[in-house]
Amino acid sequence: MGDSNMIDPKKIEQALVDFKACSKIFLALGDSTRQKICLDLAEAGLNGINVADLSGKTILSRPAISHHLKVLKDAGIVEPVKRGTQIFYKLRLKDAFIPMKALMETVEEILSEEES
Repeated sequence: MGDSNMIDPKKIEQALVDFKACSKIFLALGDSTRQKICLDLAEAGLNGINVADLSGKTILSRPAISHHLKVLKDAGIVEPVKRGTQIFYKLRLKDAFIPMKALMETVEEILSEEES
């Protein structure tokens, strides 16, 4: 590249792709109620927690909790596990944050280009 201030357009395009891949995660975690639910799920550990018990930890109704869990599930942050007739929810952050890690790496590459 002739101009040292130019950022590689391919990296900008990749950053846009990475941001899009993270949009559901950002949406899900941008809500304070869902943040609290994630902390409750983390506290529940590997066994998870059901909607009734989650509802007991908040002032929200079971349908409201179910809605928030669906958003978290759609973002890949929460995993439902059926045990008997009940569904327990647990965090699955390791896989959920792979797109965010890719975004951070792309942005770091862009910033390092900008500094050179």
